[in-house]
Amino acid sequence: MTVRAARRQPLSARFHALKDVNLTVGQGETVALMGLNGSGKSTLLKLVSGVMRPDAGTVRVRGRVAGLIDVGAGLHPELTGRENVYLNGAILGMGEAEIARKFDAIVDFSGVERFLDNEVKFYSSGMFMRLAFSIAAHTEPDVFLIDEVLAVGDPPFRDKCLDRIRALRDEGRTMVIVAHDIAMLTRLCDRGVMMHAGEITYDGDVAAAGELWKTARRDRDRSLAAPPPA
Repeated sequence: MTVRAARRQPLSARFHALKDVNLTVGQGETVALMGLNGSGKSTLLKLVSGVMRPDAGTVRVRGRVAGLIDVGAGLHPELTGRENVYLNGAILGMGEAEIARKFDAIVDFSGVERFLDNEVKFYSSGMFMRLAFSIAAHTEPDVFLIDEVLAVGDPPFRDKCLDRIRALRDEGRTMVIVAHDIAMLTRLCDRGVMMHAGEITYDGDVAAAGELWKTARRDRDRSLAAPPPA
């Protein structure tokens, strides 16, 4: 997976969500994407997943991509859970026969069996995440993108998701994970990328990236707590 952005002169009337980002993630790597809110992490994942297109530069991805970039993304609120398994599975690149073959496993993993024939607009955010994660995790993706969705849901299901992520990692899937749980990222990932104001400021050891994130958060909190100038 490679993202290359062409250098542009700054324009006063335009906000650049990403600036001169050049990032290559090799096959089988598990990368932690870190940064404070507004640093450009989610925008970068949306470009990689194809939800957005870059104004300049290129994004190249090899293989099937499955992404959880927002809770319930890809689920239609007026359709039932059952119907959404087929719809979202198709969006993520699975054929009807493949979805049918994996249907029971998807539903069992999600834990929403009792509500499978209810419209998902009645689901809680945790149920949304359960179903969306389960569908995406069963697509057998070559590239798996995860953006903060593990912050939603009960602890047992989060642990179940983490086990599934570890299994995908051990199978050699390429993963990019955004989360504010630095301890979890350090355990799961073998590389850390730190972003600030749309730019990559560090790319290397995941533990070192985590320390940079903690420092940035402390500096932000001190700034917010400081009294305004007289």
